Amino acid sequence: MTENMTLTTPKSIDKNLVARRFAHARNTYGREARVQQQVAEKMLHLLTEHTCPPTATSPFRHIAEFGCGTGCYSRLLLHALQPETMLLNDICPEMKECISDICHRDHQGHISFLPCDAETLDFPPGTDLITSCSTLQWFTDTERFFARCHHFLTDGGILAFSTFGKQNMREIHTLTGHGLEYLSLNNLKTLLSPHFKVLHAEEEIVSLPFSTPLEVLHHLKQTGVTGTEKRIWTRGHLQNFCNEYVRMCGNADNSVQLTYHPIYVIARKN
Repeated sequence: MTENMTLTTPKSIDKNLVARRFAHARNTYGREARVQQQVAEKMLHLLTEHTCPPTATSPFRHIAEFGCGTGCYSRLLLHALQPETMLLNDICPEMKECISDICHRDHQGHISFLPCDAETLDFPPGTDLITSCSTLQWFTDTERFFARCHHFLTDGGILAFSTFGKQNMREIHTLTGHGLEYLSLNNLKTLLSPHFKVLHAEEEIVSLPFSTPLEVLHHLKQTGVTGTEKRIWTRGHLQNFCNEYVRMCGNADNSVQLTYHPIYVIARKN
């Protein structure tokens, strides 16, 4: 299969399972999602650096965030950009509980929450920023989604997102054979090119340390990112996983690490 075919063929993801896993982890996500919080902070920094003149007010009056989750990126956006309206979207209706502080603080109704699959979401007319952190990797047809964003954005509007690349959680994929089919940064640029001019794009590797492989599994469950994993772990499977994890990349004290591969993209509508 050619790379082009790989890019344009929709992935198969059980989104109902993904939604259930994230909903179940909504009360522990904020504590465990250390990398995702760092990514959100960097995403906001890059967005303002590459789109906001230093002496001017924010150019983004109407913002839509897809995959808002528990709202860590949402709160950063609201504080820094102070939009007139903001649509928060997530596939999990339960996430409304996690952003209730934002909505309750909003007495003029300019912040709204819409639970649905973002790939089918009709963004509001006049949206001049569509943005997200750590969500796009769950999409089944990224190419079509980029085209939809182009359609809904105002002229010169911005699409800004972070996602994860092919090295993400490579330890888990090597040991279990399970994981998402991640797009590379070059893949993403290719899919964006018909509709957007890329203003900034970068990627990085982040290693998160853990005392044991069991802590890695606990971390994944507490953040909800086990959305593609359907296996039932027997005691034997669990012990074998831990032994192989340590053998593959363990330190002298049997501690291990988990690899994250964040990608950041800021693009302007052609």
